[in-house]
Parts: sequence; C-alpha cells; structure tokens
Amino acid sequence: MKEGWTTRWKALLIWLSGYLSIIAFAVVGGYTIVKSDDEELKRTVKKAFIVTLIFTAISMFFSLYSSIGGMTNDYYLSKAYSAYGIMTNLVTIAEIIVYVTFAAISFFKVAPVVSDKVQVSEPVKKETPNQASQTSEAPAKEESEL
Repeated sequence: MKEGWTTRWKALLIWLSGYLSIIAFAVVGGYTIVKSDDEELKRTVKKAFIVTLIFTAISMFFSLYSSIGGMTNDYYLSKAYSAYGIMTNLVTIAEIIVYVTFAAISFFKVAPVVSDKVQVSEPVKKETPNQASQTSEAPAKEESEL
C-alpha cells in the first residue's frame, strides 16, 4: 500500500524547510517549482519564499546591528545590547508563530476534489400539476378496489 506524499505533507515540508534554513528552502522550494505540476504547491512555495525572505532580511539587519555595536568597547554592557537581545527574541517568537500558522493553514486547507470520472445524471422529467395528481391518485384507486 504505497500512498506517497500528499499535497498537504509537501506543503508542510516546504514551510518546515523555510523555517529551518534558507538553504534547505532553496533545495525543497526549487525542486517543487521545477518538478511539480501542482499549482497550489507552487503558490505555497512563493508564499514561503516571501516569508523566508522577510525573516532573512530581519536577521541580516540584526547581524549588522550587532557587528557594528561590537566594535565599541562597552557594547555588551550597554542598553543597545539589551535592546538587541529583546528584539531578537521577539522576532524569533514571531517567526515561529508565522511559520506554524502558515504551515497549519496549508496543511488543513480543504482542497477541492477533482475527479477524472464524469458522472452523467439522468434528465429530470418535469411533471405538470395534473400529471402529478394523476400519478398519486392511481395507486389510491387500485387500493380501494381491493
């Protein structure tokens, strides 16, 4: 019984790789863009790319901020270093919340079921009120005769 990866699990893997590393996301997202025919997965990769890019830019800013501050003698005893610690902690919490939220939305999204089989229904006959009353009276007459 080989089921393989469903679209839900692939979307979850995309978001997880985006959270873990930009390199892991580049591999997983790039493979998905190139090899997948599923448009929903491609949209998920694009969303994850934007979110990953935003958090990477924020991380780059904090890295630059810390490096510039580290050039001074008393940076690690200053309020700027305390603010850096608080800001990085808040961004880390926000990153976790954003990735978990988007991963949950992608995982639990109800995808429309597309069936290859076309079901043909029988045409519905319209009955006029006279025909409907005649068909309902006929069995009643037969029962009364018995």
